[in-house]
Amino acid sequence: GCMFFASMCFLLGTGLNAGAHNLAMLVVGRIFLGFGIGAANTAVPLYLSEAAPHKYRGGLNMMFQLAVTIGILAAQLINYGTQEISWGWRLSLGLAGVPAGILLIGSIVLPETPNSLIERGRLEDGKKVLKKLRGADDVEIEYNDIVTAAQVANQVSMSASFKALFSRKYSPMTIVTGSLAMLQQLTGSEFNGQCTVNAIMFYVPVIFASLGSGRSAALLNTVIIGAVNVVSTFVSIATVDKFGRRFLFLEGGIQMMAGLITTGAVLAVEFKSYTASSLPSGVAVGLLIVICVYVSAFAWSWGPLGWLVPSEVQSLETRPAGMCSAVFINFLFSFVIGQCFLSMMCTMEWGVFIFFAGWVFIMTCFVYWMLPETKGVPVESVPALFARHWAWKKLMGPHAQEFIELEQQKSVASLDAKLEAASVKY
Repeated sequence: GCMFFASMCFLLGTGLNAGAHNLAMLVVGRIFLGFGIGAANTAVPLYLSEAAPHKYRGGLNMMFQLAVTIGILAAQLINYGTQEISWGWRLSLGLAGVPAGILLIGSIVLPETPNSLIERGRLEDGKKVLKKLRGADDVEIEYNDIVTAAQVANQVSMSASFKALFSRKYSPMTIVTGSLAMLQQLTGSEFNGQCTVNAIMFYVPVIFASLGSGRSAALLNTVIIGAVNVVSTFVSIATVDKFGRRFLFLEGGIQMMAGLITTGAVLAVEFKSYTASSLPSGVAVGLLIVICVYVSAFAWSWGPLGWLVPSEVQSLETRPAGMCSAVFINFLFSFVIGQCFLSMMCTMEWGVFIFFAGWVFIMTCFVYWMLPETKGVPVESVPALFARHWAWKKLMGPHAQEFIELEQQKSVASLDAKLEAASVKY
């Protein structure tokens, strides 16, 4: 339902923008697109997280970010291709209806997740979908885990979900979700807000002016940055379930810090000695490489993981409120940084790169000390994972032991089910 709503908002917004005859139509169209983005960013990561097998959940969930990066590259190429057409802006805005239509069809033909069906009491339908998604008939263990979690979730309304979200019991997951949503914007998100990436892109015309000018340089800018973004997202999909979330967060953070500090240092030195038109081509090429290093690190770490991990750490009881809050926080900081960014650039100049590098350092430390590894952990078992964490268990208080005992009971039940299945087989 949420994806259907998002697709309809996208289609309405696209239609109004492409057919706009005045500013009001453009503004209203953008409002509908905003509603669509909010709904899609809430629903799609949750759908992928619930539908994917535990073993491949990370890679499949990152298909969301891959689609985003491909969409960005496609939009840049369309804008370039239509720039000489008088009505090209209408075509550029109108073509957004293509992915919106695909989302609409998908929202109709795709099955609902087992978690959603079971939570609404459709147990047999939920089991059928689970068997279909897993490609196996033996799904009793996972099915029972989902049923148990759904029973807890059904005891709360949306208002109760928000109340639970801010309770001591779920406070670690709430803090991690909110922190990642906020911090993702402070790394640079080419898809929302554009903070650090904006800082880099601010200097890209100068860099490309040294490599070549005109439309070919603009296209080169688009293709190189966009292609690096897409390819790096593929890297993330291929490695997230092998090396884990923490590894990509930490490696990406170190690489991003190196890219930001190097860029800031080079610009601090070179722009004192050269004008934009006389920047040596070797320096320009070096800066372009550093930009690609930074963009690639973001694309395989904080870009996709900033959406994946929040969708993994929320329990069924807090998930609706948790993901809504994550999207709100992410977009709030996107707006704030977007409004402040130009003033920061004028005041800090190259120092803005060092500023964001400092935030990346803080974020990397946060992941190192405070984020448990969720690779291969069933969504229903994540609270017990936090309950064993050296810091979060203190914040959870007596609830930590409750989660651990519940997980132990599930383990015993799972073992009993396996033994029973083995006895029937032989």
